[in-house]
Amino acid sequence: MAKTSKKMPRRNRSSAQGSLVGFASLGWELLVFGSFALNLVAIALFALPSLDRSGTPLGLDSEGSVAEGALVASPHSEGQKEEMVSEEEEISVSSTSGSLPASKDAVINLDHGDPTMYESFWKGMGNRGDITIAGWQAISYFSDVTNLCWFLEPEFDHEIRRLHRLVGNAIADNHFVIVGTGSTQLFQAALYALSPPDTPEPLSVVSAVPYYSSYPAVTDYLRSGLYRWAGDASACKGNAYIELVCSPNNPDGSIREAVLNSENGMTIYDLAYYWPQYTPITRAEDHDIMLFTVSKTTGHAGSRVGWALVRNKDVAKRMIKFIELNSIGVSKDSQLRAAKIFKAISDGYELPNPENKYKLFNFGRQHMSMRWKKLREAVKVSGIFSLPEFQPSHCTFARERTETYPAFAWLECEKEGVEDCESFLRSHKILSRNGKHFGADRKYVRISMLDRDHTFDLFVERLSSLT
Repeated sequence: MAKTSKKMPRRNRSSAQGSLVGFASLGWELLVFGSFALNLVAIALFALPSLDRSGTPLGLDSEGSVAEGALVASPHSEGQKEEMVSEEEEISVSSTSGSLPASKDAVINLDHGDPTMYESFWKGMGNRGDITIAGWQAISYFSDVTNLCWFLEPEFDHEIRRLHRLVGNAIADNHFVIVGTGSTQLFQAALYALSPPDTPEPLSVVSAVPYYSSYPAVTDYLRSGLYRWAGDASACKGNAYIELVCSPNNPDGSIREAVLNSENGMTIYDLAYYWPQYTPITRAEDHDIMLFTVSKTTGHAGSRVGWALVRNKDVAKRMIKFIELNSIGVSKDSQLRAAKIFKAISDGYELPNPENKYKLFNFGRQHMSMRWKKLREAVKVSGIFSLPEFQPSHCTFARERTETYPAFAWLECEKEGVEDCESFLRSHKILSRNGKHFGADRKYVRISMLDRDHTFDLFVERLSSLT
């Protein structure tokens, strides 16, 4: 019986050897790939920010914002990191820009009226204040060539008039609406429009003390031969002048009327704070020139938009000409955003709102009420400061008697031996604006009431400790 051969055919042996070599090669490739993948994981763990269990980088909240007290790593060496941390601790400032969080020993900057208090309201509004502008939209200089103010967006014009009708703080229907880059540009435009071009001497620009600290600087900034700053309205001599009336007044919150009365005199009403979160609305103002600003109405200071209500057509033309020569109009993007913001405010009151949660002026009045209560308590505990007192009045908007809660606190230091309140507060890491800038005594300072809650609470806590 023939034996069965155990030799494999040559062809089959070669095939098996090839398979073994292929398997070995595949195993080697898998080993190399696995090693490479492990290296990538290791690099990711060391190079990328650590993640918490929710998948959010540590130091950020669920919305991607920097968490309070968190230190976010920067691409520097360890030595540089330590140096940067020490520098950050040394210059930690509670800034109205929100760039650094406030700490117990931080410098509190309340010199500027940056209205970041309103951030929480607009976060709660969701997308009601959002707007999307396509790349091809709003690229022309012109907004409405049929309008006297040809760079005023029709939507913004409509929402301005709608908001004034809702609040009842000013009559807009018999006025021209002029848009400006903040009320500051409109203020300069009004000075230009009211000044006679052939005047032999510059026209005096005055305001009653304490006046807004920017009036002198803005008036004289261009060194115009048409007008000049002349100080306190009560000391004005002559019949030709431009009087600035800020009501409610910045810095002391008082309701103002014109001090001067002359046939040759002219008046500009700055009504930036005549809104129901700051003061009772007692009547609809109806003056020749009235200035307003988005920043103090809604909190959107960064949009840099203001508007004027102007009765006289010739004055309106000259104001528009000034803005045309100064900036060739006003940003359409900012106007469209402001229009959407105003619409969201008016809708919150005029449309069904069963939860009563989208009402800006209610939010503002509640916050200002709480803040003024805390500030008055801190002043009482300290015993070395005083604040103005205000009488409640019937508010036609709220339909009830309401208090006055100014956007700024006009604080007087009564501590013996302290002649300069601003310097005294600065020594305790509180930055304010000296009374001298408002034409008043150095014992006074202006304090912003519009910063974020955390910063304001830190301020009143520190103020109450000063004796």
